Amino acid sequence: MSSATNYSLERGITFKVEGRYEEATSEFQQVLNDNPGSCDGHHQLGLVYGFTGLFDESLEELKVAVSLDVNRIDIRNDLALTYSMLGYFDEAKAEFQEVLRLDPANQKALENMQYFD
Repeated sequence: MSSATNYSLERGITFKVEGRYEEATSEFQQVLNDNPGSCDGHHQLGLVYGFTGLFDESLEELKVAVSLDVNRIDIRNDLALTYSMLGYFDEAKAEFQEVLRLDPANQKALENMQYFD
């Protein structure tokens, strides 16, 4: 990833944390313009979309991020939580199960799986 792309990613994360979602979206879209295969770009954009109520877009970005790095537990947890918030409980459970397959001691997934029993 180029230094400009890293800079945009870092700025986007800062904007996201500050609640400046429009600016964060712009930065993450720039990351993806520079590097369409950026797992972190898709992940972060998916989170911002979820924070701003663009739930279909959020799910799509998070699914792309997972497809780009199937072993990223943090992204799988975020996807599972998003599924759960939107009432897609079967999909959420499947993602949490995959997290636990990859990391059997993952506390976030273990805590959330109790809602599916």
